[in-house]
Amino acid sequence: MTPKCGVVLAICAVLAAITWLIFGQTLGDQFVTYDDPQYVYENAKVAAGLSLEGVSWAFTHTLGGNWHPLTTISHMVDCQLYGLKPAGHHFTNILLHAVDVILLFLVLRQMTGTLWRSAFVAALFAIHPLHVESVAWISERKDVLSAVFFMLTLGAYIRYVHAPSLTSYLLVLLLFALGLMSKPMLVTVPFLLLLLDYWPLGRINDPAFAKGTKRKAATSSQWSKVSGLITEKIPLFALSALSSVVTLLAQLYSAGAIDQLPFAWRLNNAAVSCVAYIWQMFWPARLAAFYPHPNDQLPLWQVLLATAFLIAVSLLAIHWRKERPYVFTGWFWYFGMLVPVIGLVQAGEQARADRYTYLTQIGLYLVIVWGITDLMTLIMTRSFGSRSDTAGERAATSGSRGVRAHGPHAFAEVRQGYQGHSYKPFRTAIAAVIVIALSWRAFVQTSYWKNSETLWNHALSVTTDNDTAHNNLGYLFLQRGEWDSAISHFETALEIRSRNASAHYNFGGALIENSLANALARKGLLSEAVGHYEKAVKLRPDYGDSYLNLGTVLFEQGRIGDAIAQWQKAIATQPNDAGFHTALGDAFLRGELQKDAIAEYERAVQISGQDPLARNNLAWLLATSPDASIRDGTRAIELAKQAVRLSRGKDPNYLRTLAVACAGSGRFAEARETARRALQAAEIRGNSTLANALRDEIALYELGLPYHK
Repeated sequence: MTPKCGVVLAICAVLAAITWLIFGQTLGDQFVTYDDPQYVYENAKVAAGLSLEGVSWAFTHTLGGNWHPLTTISHMVDCQLYGLKPAGHHFTNILLHAVDVILLFLVLRQMTGTLWRSAFVAALFAIHPLHVESVAWISERKDVLSAVFFMLTLGAYIRYVHAPSLTSYLLVLLLFALGLMSKPMLVTVPFLLLLLDYWPLGRINDPAFAKGTKRKAATSSQWSKVSGLITEKIPLFALSALSSVVTLLAQLYSAGAIDQLPFAWRLNNAAVSCVAYIWQMFWPARLAAFYPHPNDQLPLWQVLLATAFLIAVSLLAIHWRKERPYVFTGWFWYFGMLVPVIGLVQAGEQARADRYTYLTQIGLYLVIVWGITDLMTLIMTRSFGSRSDTAGERAATSGSRGVRAHGPHAFAEVRQGYQGHSYKPFRTAIAAVIVIALSWRAFVQTSYWKNSETLWNHALSVTTDNDTAHNNLGYLFLQRGEWDSAISHFETALEIRSRNASAHYNFGGALIENSLANALARKGLLSEAVGHYEKAVKLRPDYGDSYLNLGTVLFEQGRIGDAIAQWQKAIATQPNDAGFHTALGDAFLRGELQKDAIAEYERAVQISGQDPLARNNLAWLLATSPDASIRDGTRAIELAKQAVRLSRGKDPNYLRTLAVACAGSGRFAEARETARRALQAAEIRGNSTLANALRDEIALYELGLPYHK
């Protein structure tokens, strides 16, 4: 191993070490209520682990209004390896981030030919507090996974530039496609590759550097090269266009699609957010999991100042493209990659998000590191220039063994000696201070992701009027059964929304109204719950959950006809959603309308050949119904076996249903064996209630008795 190779390996080891030192604490963290339920632990397809059916589902369905099948599959792999233990999922995020950091260092070194500057940029990327959200949040797997393919795409492109071939170009296309299937934010990569062609790859020659040619001819030659490079990337631009169309359609047709804010509001917020990200890069304090959108409340002076700043820096980057090309590439790397997520097309209720800086701010790191290096060199050069005569005299009399040095070589020798003894230690000390300070801030910021309560309480402490934080805390307390706390947070969230008086987020308002009504209903305040369900329906008539829950409460009040009418409205909102038919079947079952429940479960089974829940619920009803005319042991066993197979035999509830169905058909030996498997799975998951029920049922099977409700 050469000494240089050893240094590279040592740098990679240090980068990996600081990454794990900061983010290793997340191995003890829990899932959070922010997207983790729908992405992982409440998603039956994902929680079932990796399977051919699951992979097919990932490519043919959207998740959270996004199409990123590789990210979904990565969650399936985690569930296959670790189950629903969050430590394993966090481990994968940290590992992917560490890989991103090392790949960034290697790619930058390959592109620029610099060692320590590339290492410092990679270190900033590894430890910046703005990147905590991308690593500590399990649902943001799409950031760290897409970044792996992003770095590999850059590396493959560099290889293609150095040794062009069809194979190397196809590799670039493949890696880019994989990145888009991890997170569509990478659509601007072809544009970024053009920037890299300018600097540092040098594939575009500036006519100012042409020697012995007329400027007109040089300019013509340059534009010819530029057009050739653009043509070269047409397949990449085509992939970007396809990904953009798929993403827009996924957002448009998702069940939770939000209404778009007026374009002027979005444009103003985009300008201010671009500058806010830069400020947070230098001063990473008061970071939150969610920043409320200002709607139309941004002061005009802020918008104008931010816009002027962005235009000025862009013009400066263009002006400096010859003598400081890294400013041109770095600035437009940042600005260009930010465009898809800056909010011009609304994809959430947030004003901005820390996760959007994960790849974008690498461009700014390049500008800062290369710019400071040039600035310090310039300062040293001027310092030596002012003292050149004195330095020359000293050098002339201090040569080795009395040999006298003269002229410019004497100045260069003194300058090199000065830099070697003063400049580099100073630069190293500054770099060390920056790394230590950012590491500490990142470590503290990571600690806020320990659990949902800590995360959202911190968000409330650093932001104002954060209805999303209150809503998530309300949802958390609702899950815990702390009704009063849940109601308080939901009411605060609704109060904040009413003050903003914006009708553009009706879906979010309907969600909160529905959640508040759920909390009131569980506390026994049925009349108040009905009022909030009705408000939810009015806000979003196509939101089926509100009809479903309203019908359930009306049924509990004895208003059977009204309840059925609401349930029929519910199913009309999502007639082809198997999960919704299953939920409606559950509602009918709670109302003791077993035949109606069976009809809904059967409909869900027909719609989806891969849904274990509907099959399980139908099998349970057919096996345990007190009505002998409904019971069908053979059909129950068939459905229960399908549910167990689709869940890969890991869900104790499905195993329990199969045991009950077997016992109902007189197959008690099989029932006992299956129930014991279910008991073992329940004990592993810590579900003591289910475990106790299974012990009672096993006792029945040993006596040769079936289980009927």
